[in-house]
Amino acid sequence: MHTRHFLLAVGLTALWGFNFVVMEVGLRHFPPLFYVALRFILAAFPALLFVGGPGVPWRKVLLTGATLGIGQYTLLLIGMRAGMPAGLTSLVVQVQAVFTAVLAVVLLGERLTARRITGMAVALAGLVLIAADLGAGGPFGAFLLVVGSAFFWSVGNITVRSAAPPNSFRFMVWISAVAALPMLGLSLLVEGVPRLEFSVEGSLSVLYVALISTLGGFGIWGFLLQRYDASVVAPSALLVPVFGMSSAALFTGEPVSGLKLAAAALIISGVLYASTRSRTTAARVRPRPHDQKMTPKPTAKTRESTRMTAPTVMNSTPRSTPPLTPSRRARWGRSGS
Repeated sequence: MHTRHFLLAVGLTALWGFNFVVMEVGLRHFPPLFYVALRFILAAFPALLFVGGPGVPWRKVLLTGATLGIGQYTLLLIGMRAGMPAGLTSLVVQVQAVFTAVLAVVLLGERLTARRITGMAVALAGLVLIAADLGAGGPFGAFLLVVGSAFFWSVGNITVRSAAPPNSFRFMVWISAVAALPMLGLSLLVEGVPRLEFSVEGSLSVLYVALISTLGGFGIWGFLLQRYDASVVAPSALLVPVFGMSSAALFTGEPVSGLKLAAAALIISGVLYASTRSRTTAARVRPRPHDQKMTPKPTAKTRESTRMTAPTVMNSTPRSTPPLTPSRRARWGRSGS
C-alpha cells in the first residue's frame, strides 16, 4: 500500500474509532433501528438528487445495501443498546478483518501472503491483549450481535470489491438510499412510532454518523478497496479499537492501562507490516518511468571510446581542412554538376 493511501486508511480508522463514542451518545436519544434509519436518510438525501446513477448493476447495489448497510448497523446498534460499551464494541467488531480475508480467498481467489498472515497475527495478538484487559465487559448475547455485525461488514467488503464502483462517494449514497426505507419500516414495525425530542447532542450525533462516518468514511473505504486486495485493506481497520478506546478514555473516562498500550503497539506494527511490501518485493514490482531509458553506467573504456569518436560524429570534416579558395570552389562546382 502506498504511503499516502496508508495514511488515508489511518485517518479513516480514527474517524471510525471516535464514531463508536458518538453512536453511544446517539443511543441516549434515539431507539437503535430508528437511529440507523436517520443515519441513512441523511446520508442519501438530498445528495441522491445530484450524484447520478450508481454506475454498477442494481443487484450489487441492493446486496451491498443489505449487508454493509442494514445487516451491519442493525446488529451493531442493537448490540450496543443491549449493553456492549463503545470501547469494547470497537474491539470486537474488528473480527471482520479475519472474515474478510477468508471470504476474499474463497470468493475472490485472492492470495494470502506470509507477510500478510504474519502482520494480521501480530495485530490480532494485540486484540487478544485488549480483550484480556477488558474481560467480559458486556453480556454474551450483545457480544454475539456485534460479532454478527462484523460478519456482515466483511460480506459488504467483498461485494464492494466485486462491484468495483467507478465513484465511491456516489456508490455510498445509493447504498444509503436503498437501506434507508427498509430500516425506517423495520423501526416502525419493531419499535413503533418514536417520540422525537430535539437535542443538540442527539442531532450532532446523527449528523456525524451520516455525513462523516457513513458518506465520508465508506467513500474512502471503497476507494481503497478498488485499488488493493480486500485482504490488504481490511487489516487497517484493526486500528479502529486503538482510536475507539482512546476516544472512550477521553470522553467517557475509561481507563487506559499499560497492557492496552502494549496491545496498541502490537496492532499498529502488525497493520503496518501487513499493509506494506518488503523491499525486495517493492523493487521487483516498482514500475519504470516511461520517459526514463535504461542506460549502462559508463566505464573508463567506454568514456575513452566516446572521446575518440565524438568529434568524428559531430563533424566529419577534419579541423585541418583549409578554407575553400575561389579556384577550388569553381573546380568542386564543375565536378558536382
